[in-house]
Amino acid sequence: MGITPLTGQSAGSASSDERKLDELVERLHRLVGARPAAAEESRPPHQQSPPAEGLPSKSLEEWAETDFVPIEPETLEDAQLTESEVEALILKFLLNVGDATGRQIADQVKLPFKIIDPLMRRMKGDRLVVHRSDAPMNDYVYELTELGRERARRFAEHCTYFGAAPVSLKDYVASVAIQSMTKQRPTRDDLRRALAGLVISEEMLNRLGPAVNSGRGLFLYGAPGNGKTTIAERVTAAFGPYIWIPRAIGVDGEIIRVFDPVNHFEVPLPDPEGLLDTRHIDKRWVRIRRPTIVAGGELTMSALEVTLNTSTGICEAPLQMKSNCGTLVIDDFGRQRMPIQELLNRWIVPLERRYDFLNLPNGKKITVPFDQLIIFSTNLEPRELVDEAFLRRIPYKIEVVDPSEAQFRQLFRILAPQLGIKFNEDAVNYLIEKHYKAIGRPFRFCQPRDLMLQVLHYCNYLQITPELKPEYFDIAVANYFSVM
Repeated sequence: MGITPLTGQSAGSASSDERKLDELVERLHRLVGARPAAAEESRPPHQQSPPAEGLPSKSLEEWAETDFVPIEPETLEDAQLTESEVEALILKFLLNVGDATGRQIADQVKLPFKIIDPLMRRMKGDRLVVHRSDAPMNDYVYELTELGRERARRFAEHCTYFGAAPVSLKDYVASVAIQSMTKQRPTRDDLRRALAGLVISEEMLNRLGPAVNSGRGLFLYGAPGNGKTTIAERVTAAFGPYIWIPRAIGVDGEIIRVFDPVNHFEVPLPDPEGLLDTRHIDKRWVRIRRPTIVAGGELTMSALEVTLNTSTGICEAPLQMKSNCGTLVIDDFGRQRMPIQELLNRWIVPLERRYDFLNLPNGKKITVPFDQLIIFSTNLEPRELVDEAFLRRIPYKIEVVDPSEAQFRQLFRILAPQLGIKFNEDAVNYLIEKHYKAIGRPFRFCQPRDLMLQVLHYCNYLQITPELKPEYFDIAVANYFSVM
């Protein structure tokens, strides 16, 4: 049961109860090895954390496998938030759910309960909320008063967002600087691990390696079907596995949503082993797999700017911001619906200076990091698409050439067992001699997989054991190359 409010008891009695509760919590912290709160210094989230409790000789960064770990704020000032900003989130949340405990509210806005509790007490004093009932651990169930509902509706008219409290732009910029791609130095072994399972020559690896190591940008060009997009999507794994990003950023009253479940894969930390979570992680941030975002022919200029949902009042971060500390792949470059010169003009300065300017709906212009490995993948010759000034800003231009005959054969040997097909060297010899060499057809990296899938589907249809036979390849080739 929660402690009885001051009404009906003396202030001294209430203070005594609170002291007893503080002593109990302090004893619990000591039992699980937690740092006493009084010994903790207030630190902004972008500073690196001390060694993790219960994890000897390991810092939180090493444990989380990241160069940066956000530490929860001690006060609203540490979080760079105002009472009115958090109050608006709480009121909109209660307007939607009806009632909630203080700890449920703290979990919703991703701030520590010790920050939310005094704020809820003030809001009760201002007659915005009332206690509906007691809750465990010196907590209450809160609901809105009529005055609170009226104010919540006014807040919702401007913006319906009531999720995690936003992170400041300053802390976001600092986090990107710590986790920057340019600070990583992938080696040959890192790149081999990232591209494991692909058949790539040593020459190709040696050309890709320096480009990936630079963390800046490159063109991948060549005939379709040789794996340009596959390579581009996998090179991110050569860098560190995880990064932290904020769920949302707040700038002068505008909420910009950064975490995107469509483009970001969340990787939560393991649950704490003790009774209490002593890691003090700022829950406004999310640990994700280092992102790889692919934009193809559907890319438009609006995707590169902060977009406002007029019905909700919530802003969405642009693609290049969501891909910071990761890889942004512009696939089928040159085939976008927007004029190619418009795209080049938009990015010519960010590519050079590594920062970007974004316009907010309120008219304010902000500066954000432009920190990702940008890969332009195209079937066309780069110099046919862009001018010399732009090519100079993309220092690496790598042609993905057709596979050799040996590589082509190797792909059949590797992929056949993976697809559950019995391998037959004579059938592959027949395919190469009759359907490639005899008519001068070029090899492509995608063709062994595509042709064997045709064989697999044919055998499954006839309910026979999948295997490579010359007659099966004849059928597959007739289907696959009929209009090519």
